[in-house]
Amino acid sequence: MERKIWLIGGTKESVTIAEAIATSKLPLAIAVATDTARSLYPPDCQVWVGRMDAAAMSHFCERENIAVIVDASHPYAVEVSKNAIATATVIGIPYLRYERPLVQSSIKNTQSVVELDSFASLLAGNYLQGERVLLTVGCQALPLFKSWHNRFTLFARVLPKLESVTIALAAGFTPEKIIALRPPIGAELERALWRQWQISLVVTKASGKSGGEDIKRAVAEELGIGLIVITRPKVVYPQQTSCINEIVVFCRESYFKYV
Repeated sequence: MERKIWLIGGTKESVTIAEAIATSKLPLAIAVATDTARSLYPPDCQVWVGRMDAAAMSHFCERENIAVIVDASHPYAVEVSKNAIATATVIGIPYLRYERPLVQSSIKNTQSVVELDSFASLLAGNYLQGERVLLTVGCQALPLFKSWHNRFTLFARVLPKLESVTIALAAGFTPEKIIALRPPIGAELERALWRQWQISLVVTKASGKSGGEDIKRAVAEELGIGLIVITRPKVVYPQQTSCINEIVVFCRESYFKYV
């Protein structure tokens, strides 16, 4: 069986990476966690769907005869990256992480932006007291706020998926405090939503431009609204880059070296 490059996808950037690798005529295997992520790719593109633990990743590499791993998973998908690194190490194949560039803030009043290393730090502090808070942090973090609705006024924005809305409801968010929208969300709509809900504080992740972080920073400054950014988890990657051209070069060199 022909050996392949495994692209761990599911992000917008991973689609561009897939196109770049395919243009180089290198055999490619793409895997994503959900059907929603699968929809990012062209219908004629072969994509495996399903969440994998370390054992499943090892089996996938063996079954698909993987020679190189390119990890373009979401910046906060820590377990995915850790398992992929461990799998590459055990099997003895090259691994490269694509990391989204961080947003360089242009906000003049830096006191309006607070960066925290975790949601635990957010809830341990007094950051939310007396605020009307919009959480744009993904549905998986919402259960952390379930016991806090009687102390703070919390709103949540989630993806327009049944699973996401169900998680938000189970986390104590009532229907009038949930909005389901698929990004990207432009500055005009972002501004209108914050004003509609009279938001005084926004919590987001450092998910880069693809996650609309730059727009949130700009709108927060314009409206004089506080912004709390949960920074990316610390993962030690064997190799990483934010340049897609470097990924193609890495794939070419690694593929022909190890095949």
